[in-house]
Amino acid sequence: MMVGERVGGRRRRLPPRPSSVGEARRLIRQCLLEAGREDLVEAAALLVSEIVTNALVHAGTPIDVAFSFLDGGLRVEVSDGSPHAPTRRAYGPNAGTGRGLMLLEEMVDEWGVVAEDPGKTVWFQLASTSRLDDRSPGPSGISRRVGETLDVELIDVPLLLHEAWRQHAESLLREYLLASLDLDAPADPIAVHAEASDAIALLAEQIPSSGVGDDPTRVMVDATEPLVTESRVDLAVPVRSVAHFSTLEHAIENALGMVEDGLFLTPPTQPEVQGLREWLCGQVLAQSRGEAPAPWTHSGPRDGTLRRPLAWDTGSVAGATTGMIAADDEDLVVAVSRPALDLLGYSDPQGLIGRRLVAIVPERYRQAHLAGFTMHFLSGRSLLLDRTVVVPALRRDGSEIPVELTIRAERAEDGRTVFVADLEPA
Repeated sequence: MMVGERVGGRRRRLPPRPSSVGEARRLIRQCLLEAGREDLVEAAALLVSEIVTNALVHAGTPIDVAFSFLDGGLRVEVSDGSPHAPTRRAYGPNAGTGRGLMLLEEMVDEWGVVAEDPGKTVWFQLASTSRLDDRSPGPSGISRRVGETLDVELIDVPLLLHEAWRQHAESLLREYLLASLDLDAPADPIAVHAEASDAIALLAEQIPSSGVGDDPTRVMVDATEPLVTESRVDLAVPVRSVAHFSTLEHAIENALGMVEDGLFLTPPTQPEVQGLREWLCGQVLAQSRGEAPAPWTHSGPRDGTLRRPLAWDTGSVAGATTGMIAADDEDLVVAVSRPALDLLGYSDPQGLIGRRLVAIVPERYRQAHLAGFTMHFLSGRSLLLDRTVVVPALRRDGSEIPVELTIRAERAEDGRTVFVADLEPA
């Protein structure tokens, strides 16, 4: 970070309320207009809105905003009481979150995070005279433990499923916060969001990445068991944050109820994804009471319920003379051809229709399937769509058969997504 003389400094403490976002925008606009820097108003107002919003919803503490001119440009500092550094997320077009860090990386000259006690300060400089080569890419994160901690042992952690759950939970919580602000909620929505976000951040900082990338030629190798499960994760939870896992549990349960009522853009997800949240929160809370660690063992039901009618003609698949199977956006089989039934060892279509696709996915690939399905609807990730791959399929008798698989997505008349797969013996 370049050092220069600061001029025209201004600082304001803002309360943890939605109105503080607009107040921060007004302050920076006034500061820039008084300094004759109208050229920076639009970009600076957008950036400070994003950062103050993040501080508001993730920290839930008073927010200090400071503006000054340094090295020929504007320097902005936003401080809050959360110790967690911002991290970039991959969200889909319907998500209402995840863009603040992307804007920082694309629009500013330099930015960074400074650890405070308590909390942190996110800073950026805009339109300074520093050379492009001197720009900072920003931090990879802050790791700090303050005060007494609870040592939690997590056993057999599904890493891919955790990544998918985290994306889903963060999207859910953002929508839940916005909805709660319009309701006469018994608890402060901002405080609830901040506590739940603290729990998610503690998990994200300490549970390793799955290491599965975006190379479709590698995903079938990298995303298999046991490579995507960590046998043990030692989690250090500040004692003050233990109760936040209960807040997270209740907030997600309430938000899922709103999803079922069709009130949110965030899509529903698989039972294993929600089971993981129950297990993670349950392990922290149980071990805080002195109970022994219990490994992740959740296995969702093979059968599902076609809860919503699908405005899509299943006849093209059911009557096909080649191996075809179709599933809806809840991952439930809706149609299967006779050649596919023969290939998979079923005599009757009803043996598969209404069942979850995991019924034909070997155990070592199920975590990848569930995580990939969830992340497709959240972020548009579709590594295997419209690409032919050879994979093992699970037959009715428990044996496996290699198949050549090509999956495509179709749009039903009611806007829902249907996944149609061609499968032939490899």
